[in-house]
Amino acid sequence: MVTMNLGMLHYVLDHVYGAFVHRTRISPPFFSKGWGGNKLDLLERLIKQLFPEIEGQNWPPKLIQPNWKIVWETKTACLKEGMFRTTCDEQLISALPPESHIARVAFLTPKIFSPKKMACVVHLAGTGDHTFERRLRLGGPLLKQNIATMVLESPFYGQRRPMLQHGSKLHCVSDLLLLGRATIDEARSLLHWLDEEGFGKLGGVHAAMVGSLHPTPIATLPFLSPHSAVVAFCEGVLKHATAWEALRAELAAQKAALTPEDVIERMREVLSLTDVTRFPIPKNPNAVIFVGATDDGYIPNHSVLELQKAWPGSEVRWVTGGHVSSFILHNGEFRRAIVDGLDRLNWKESPL
Repeated sequence: MVTMNLGMLHYVLDHVYGAFVHRTRISPPFFSKGWGGNKLDLLERLIKQLFPEIEGQNWPPKLIQPNWKIVWETKTACLKEGMFRTTCDEQLISALPPESHIARVAFLTPKIFSPKKMACVVHLAGTGDHTFERRLRLGGPLLKQNIATMVLESPFYGQRRPMLQHGSKLHCVSDLLLLGRATIDEARSLLHWLDEEGFGKLGGVHAAMVGSLHPTPIATLPFLSPHSAVVAFCEGVLKHATAWEALRAELAAQKAALTPEDVIERMREVLSLTDVTRFPIPKNPNAVIFVGATDDGYIPNHSVLELQKAWPGSEVRWVTGGHVSSFILHNGEFRRAIVDGLDRLNWKESPL
């Protein structure tokens, strides 16, 4: 009974936090400017090209040369920040806001080992994670285990956020697809750069699609992540943060007599393009560890289990708590999953 009540408390905390952030109208809802018009048509077409039934889905990453500057360094560690032009193709670049054309990345490394004796994990942003700091705090203690941390600032986030966008509240549904597709391209290029630099093992946090599409085995570590954005925006707390009336009005201009259910069904159709279970199984599914929260108000448990079912050999671990509380309380479990996932990979070259 105590466990049940505590679990309910975590679940309620997610909804209380969501109500404060999303229902108080302090900021606009998600997708207040609608579906995205021609941009949505473009993104739907391009993302369908990623699925296994489309020939050539495992395209080679583009090689980048980030422009680095040292932020600080000690005798044992160094933090650098780098910039590079997004590796998206020209169609996607033309759809991105100008503020998102230059990618920013933080790179925290131990100094006492060569890259071939080190692992490096690329940390991608969860919803609302605009800065490097939280992900650097997650990765920092792993320096002692020869694990470097690379943090990518997502398009539409941080210094790459469009001028008129409030926080994480993307203006159009097409922006969500564009953010995801651009992040995949940029993260795969960063992994390719790390591979060329000689790092012995590679991994990715919040990187299910990247791990699926990358041409070589990496540790793939989705933490508190859904199998599809459908569950986040049509089932979880974010359903209450979505501008359904604006989306309905835009569809109604094209088709009369729309019900609220019709609008949600159209959203499900679009966001099904983010369904990771439709993507290829990663090269080493044994190095995939999903971490879910037992009482998550944002990501239902069935969504995490669908990922494991789609990728046989992967592992699911559960932490006790909700979405918000788990990010605060369970960094140790997240770090353990990173270490264990990397341990399931072979070194590219022997570190001895």
